[in-house]
Amino acid sequence: MEREFIKDYQRIVIKIGTNSIMQSQKKVNYQKIDRLAYVCASLQQAGKEVIIVTSGAIGVGASTLAYDEYPNTIAEQQALAAFGQSILMGHYNRFFQYYNQHVGQILLTRDVIDFPESLLNVRTALETLLAKNIIPIINENDAVAVDELDHQTKFGDNDTLSAIVAKVVDAQLLIILSDVDGLYTDNPMRNPEAAMLDRVTEITDEIIYMASGKGSEFSKGGMLTKIKAAEKMLAAKKAMIVTSSEDPTSLFKILEGDAIGTLFKSED
Repeated sequence: MEREFIKDYQRIVIKIGTNSIMQSQKKVNYQKIDRLAYVCASLQQAGKEVIIVTSGAIGVGASTLAYDEYPNTIAEQQALAAFGQSILMGHYNRFFQYYNQHVGQILLTRDVIDFPESLLNVRTALETLLAKNIIPIINENDAVAVDELDHQTKFGDNDTLSAIVAKVVDAQLLIILSDVDGLYTDNPMRNPEAAMLDRVTEITDEIIYMASGKGSEFSKGGMLTKIKAAEKMLAAKKAMIVTSSEDPTSLFKILEGDAIGTLFKSED
């Protein structure tokens, strides 16, 4: 089996996006969160170490307040993020507790990662949670993160954040759960001849061109941000998979070595 090596991976970062958490603009996908909780709790029980990077604070907040569209001002977006984050963590906590699995929230800003002392504190916090069999659930701290000329605090998107987290905790694999099955040679919605790539060993101009395109209204990225995350993972000699979030139980098969999604891994 081509991906047999994945069976040996013990520490995995799983990133799930807003589009995967939201069933529609005004509905949270509880079934998706429940299935993710079931899978992650089962993996922990089997001896794996799982870290979740989640989007969705603003989406969940907007749905709770029945917004027809996202607010435009930064102040309103940050207030919505603060409101939605507590609700989002409430959902995670409720579903994970059903499977007797504890979770812990960590909210990050870019400057925390950029400074050695605070980076060490982040790594220590994550390692301590994992040692206590608590699954860390990480999100960008959108309630306070802004970009200023001399003080960058935003990661920009959670695909980038998940790759940085994977590096911080020295995870062997990053799995990005998305609303697409993987990286295609062209947009499969427009081109029936488009084929999904099984494996990418380096990020070339051709790969970047394939990934070009915009994310939906509810996500900050599209495939291009995932390619940038893959670039970080490949540079760190680590593996990454982009796959559909439609059925989170497919994670079991992925970790058994099944060829699901697009694998980003350099040649051995």
